Amino acid sequence: MKNEQFTYNVLSDYIYFAMKGAVYNALDDGTITGKILACEGIFALGKTEVECQQRLQSTLESWILLGLKFKHPLPVIHGINLNQEPRYEK
Repeated sequence: MKNEQFTYNVLSDYIYFAMKGAVYNALDDGTITGKILACEGIFALGKTEVECQQRLQSTLESWILLGLKFKHPLPVIHGINLNQEPRYEK
């Protein structure tokens, strides 16, 4: 058997590593902002960091799905390239 590496959770792994790169800040009014530097335009607000994180992940998921649907180039995150055509097992 060949030494082949299989990733079974490509989308979940992509989201996980993108979220690990999220940056959070507090505004003067206490609102928490979050953004993912690797993903241009991904931004969210929340009353707490947890709420902001949840909204940020939801925004990221929608952004990925729209990017895939309209074939927009998505950034490679942690070596995961969602722009490649899928490979199917024989």
